[in-house]
Amino acid sequence: MTIHEFEHKLLEMIDSMVATATEDELFAGGYLRGHISLAVARAELEGKNLIRDVKSYVLRSLNDAILQGELSEQDETLVQAMWKRLQLQAEA
Repeated sequence: MTIHEFEHKLLEMIDSMVATATEDELFAGGYLRGHISLAVARAELEGKNLIRDVKSYVLRSLNDAILQGELSEQDETLVQAMWKRLQLQAEA
């Protein structure tokens, strides 16, 4: 799977949740969309084409956001849990 296919799959999974998602899930999904797309763009710019690179960039981006106080503890937990779940589903 290419990094673009990985991105598409992740974003498609987020989109498919919209009809049944809770407000918290909608927030976490929307928040992750930006980090995922940014990570793929960064990987592309740096000539990286492995899924593990994208995952690393997403994690780094999330950690930076957390350190900057962008998320409450509850939101951090929601976003981290959704990121883990999305990765597992995308690679299944």
